[in-house]
Amino acid sequence: MLNFVLALVQAAFLISVSPLVTGMVKKFKALMQHRKGADIFQPYRDLAKLFRKDETISESTSILFRIIPYICFAAMVLLAFMVPVFFTDILAPYGDLITMVYLFTLYRFCMVLGGLEGGSVFGGMGSSREMMMSVLIEPALLLAIMSVCVLSNGGTSIEAVPALLIGMGTAAFCPALILAAASFIITMVAENARIPFDNPATHLELTMVHEAMLLEYSGRGLALMELSSQMRLAIFMTILGTVFIPWGISLGTEPVDLLVGLVSIMLKLVVVSFFLAMLESAISKSRLFKTPNLLTASFVLALLAIISLYIL
Repeated sequence: MLNFVLALVQAAFLISVSPLVTGMVKKFKALMQHRKGADIFQPYRDLAKLFRKDETISESTSILFRIIPYICFAAMVLLAFMVPVFFTDILAPYGDLITMVYLFTLYRFCMVLGGLEGGSVFGGMGSSREMMMSVLIEPALLLAIMSVCVLSNGGTSIEAVPALLIGMGTAAFCPALILAAASFIITMVAENARIPFDNPATHLELTMVHEAMLLEYSGRGLALMELSSQMRLAIFMTILGTVFIPWGISLGTEPVDLLVGLVSIMLKLVVVSFFLAMLESAISKSRLFKTPNLLTASFVLALLAIISLYIL
């Protein structure tokens, strides 16, 4: 019963902290660019404002356009229940890493479909660009995750991987883990439409990818899509901190261990947010037709991680 409560608490924690993670990234970027910027709680106020607004929906859309935000949000909530945050036990014990990859794919498919359903030129353009990048994102993500699964000999169960990697001690610090983590970081940046793949702060329609698919949404629908996007970023960061760098996560239910696990994941989220902001402040958005080169590099790194496991 205690494990169930802890799993429920950490899922609720991940959902509630997602806008805060986005706020931290924006705040770090503002400070690095010598701007004051909004405080880290601004995303909460933005979501509250959107939830209070009425929706304006085009007459050319179908019922699918209305339900897509709820599907995207449900997919991210399910992922939140499947990810260990500060405790290895999760609320969805039958979910595994492969299921998680395809839940991310479901989210992307629904978002692309929503961009097409809107009927706008820019929505269709953003959807086509997203599908072009997804062709390389998904294989790289699968290979990076499978590298960790093979390394830990834990199958595809996400709750078993952190404990097994921690049990390996210094032997876990091998080229396979480093290459897989590097591939996952590139994939995380691409999956969440961050620089250099996309600029989440842009309002120039000709260069938008992620934001172009949300142009026709408003009110509650836009709030759900924005919250789902924030949750996706937080979930990716959490996977990086608990699957690829699991040290610090609680393996038991002792209060001290749980406190250490909570502090550990909070520090990891802050550090990853800082480096993501530093990356976006140091480089600019790349040209659209250069993004496949970066995603190919991610795929090659994940492939090298798999090969190194059998060679070394």
